[in-house]
Order: sequence, then C-alpha cells, then structure tokens
Amino acid sequence: MIQTTTIITRLNMYLRWLVRNDKRGVDFGLWNGIPSSALMLPLDVHTGNVGRKLGLLTRKSSDWKAVEEITEALRKFDKNDPVKYDFALFGLGVFEKF
Repeated sequence: MIQTTTIITRLNMYLRWLVRNDKRGVDFGLWNGIPSSALMLPLDVHTGNVGRKLGLLTRKSSDWKAVEEITEALRKFDKNDPVKYDFALFGLGVFEKF
C-alpha cells in the first residue's frame, strides 16, 4: 500500500513537471494556467534531509505541514518559482550524500 506522503510527493512532482518550463527538458511546462508560484515542493527523503541540514525545514516528519514549511522557506529565495530548487536539494542528498 502506498503511503499518503508518497502520493502527495508524486502529485507535487507531476505538477512540477507539467507547470514549470525550465527549457532544459526536465520540466515540460505544458500547463500554463497554473503559475509556478503556486507549486509545492515534492518532499521526499532526500529533499527533506537536505532541507533540515540547511535549516529550511525544522519539522521532523515529512507530512503536508513539512511541505508547506519548506516551500515557504524556498519562496524567500524566489517567490515566483520556489520549487526550482527541488532538483538541487534532491541532488545534494542523492549524489553528494549531503
């Protein structure tokens, strides 16, 4: 059985792919009726752990409140596209073992 947090993460990732247009082929930008500023970070174990280490996330559980907290922290860097940092956070966790 898939956990609720996994479903939320997958939905947020799906929305990121379809709404954002990064011009590099990662995010397709097919839906232009939703602004990138409305997206929420796809919080997984890697983005959560890196977010906590960087002080972007204080919540210990990776639930919807954590998604709201880390997304709000990222909005301070770019209010128009807070989830553009998703791949960087993920990469630090997976590839750099941060």
